[in-house]
Amino acid sequence: MTVMHHHHGATERAAQLAEAEQRCAAAGESLTPLRRRVLDLLLDQHGPAKAYDLLPLLNDEKTAKPPTIYRALDFLVRMGLAHRIESLNAFVACDVGACARSTIFLICEKCGAAEEFDAGHALVDLAEAASKDGFAIRRTMIEASGLCSACQRAA
Repeated sequence: MTVMHHHHGATERAAQLAEAEQRCAAAGESLTPLRRRVLDLLLDQHGPAKAYDLLPLLNDEKTAKPPTIYRALDFLVRMGLAHRIESLNAFVACDVGACARSTIFLICEKCGAAEEFDAGHALVDLAEAASKDGFAIRRTMIEASGLCSACQRAA
């Protein structure tokens, strides 16, 4: 399993945004300034962010309303640039291209941090079991909640 932490340096950030633009272009889509800004905000977050947490951060775009940000977030999820964590109704930036098939999120109940795992190898049995039942899994996302190592040490 590969752990992906969401801390982004300036060089890494530029590379991710460039790759995001290429990914959108390859799909015949456009990473508009608003979509790019929302992705940038997600990359800044320590953990998963709700749409309403991001809305005030779009201060430079006073016209941004909840439906606008939800459309941008839905687009980013569809492009594989972000994940929606259902249990939190929140979003987190994806390490581009790292989790096209299977992802497990470990979500800390105390500090809210989310660690992302590329879970391809861990879910082989699930895919095999599903295929025996005639079901072809294209994508899997599992959410697990608990305490991260930092919060366990602080307890």
